[in-house]
Amino acid sequence: MTDPASTSAQGITPPAPDFTDQKSCAAAWFSELRDRIVSAFEALEDTQTQGPHADRAAGRFDVTPTTRVGEGGEDQGGGKMSVMRGGRVFEKVGVNISTVWGTLAPRAQKAMAARGVPGMAEDPRFWAAGISLVAHMQNPHAPAVHMNTRMFWTPHAWWFGGGADLNPCIEYAQDTADFHAQMQGACDAHDGAYYPKFKAWADEYFFIPHRGRARGVGGIFYDDLNTGDWEADFAFTRDVGAAFLPAYLPVTERRRDTPWTEADRETQALHRGLYAEYNLVYDRGTKFGLETGHNADAVLMSLPPVAKWY
Repeated sequence: MTDPASTSAQGITPPAPDFTDQKSCAAAWFSELRDRIVSAFEALEDTQTQGPHADRAAGRFDVTPTTRVGEGGEDQGGGKMSVMRGGRVFEKVGVNISTVWGTLAPRAQKAMAARGVPGMAEDPRFWAAGISLVAHMQNPHAPAVHMNTRMFWTPHAWWFGGGADLNPCIEYAQDTADFHAQMQGACDAHDGAYYPKFKAWADEYFFIPHRGRARGVGGIFYDDLNTGDWEADFAFTRDVGAAFLPAYLPVTERRRDTPWTEADRETQALHRGLYAEYNLVYDRGTKFGLETGHNADAVLMSLPPVAKWY
């Protein structure tokens, strides 16, 4: 299969201005979305009154500032790493935001140039902001989930990317359909071609070649989004982020009280192994975060707390 991320970045070749106001708006939105999700997940913990973990204290996020420091020791931004462990509903969930800048290393420059981003050799400065979320659940019947949205800027280009995908170890057709319906609604509000295009991209991107299978039941994935209308592309990216809670909370509430067996937990642990393999071998965000010197714990917060392999 071809990697959709290798597709030439369409529409991002014109030189980009400094975009100070646009950067501020995007970073503020990602922070607002982070606050919404953290509050909703803690509320879910508060309302969990059944199951083997109901007698625990409701889970709460531990928040740790993250920083990016340049080779000369200069401040290059940072963010917040928010992680909840051992909750009633969530075994581990991380919601990270960051706003970072600096100069891309040669390897990252080469990767950007290969995607069609111009001017990397002449001026490799960059700015990036975004939100990234991964949730691993206590109940094997409640699906894991991933969501991220981001904005990237260089002196030569800007674009948006992101998406969300559902990762159940025990699949339910209703959950898949409901999750996809919310993602489709966010897409259709902007362009009727977006959902089929971005669903197909997710199916291809979240495929694990060495296992010959997808890591979950998909969702949407997009990158290099620059139609030439920043406001429109930002509005779409906001709507993708805003669709996450309506897509995921009902699925979680539906499954969080389903009785499970030790065999179900074994199935969950093995599926988490699959998830870890993907994130460590193929995920572009993991590679980019580590290559650009971002906080390693924040980059790797997506890994499950417990996983197994045959």
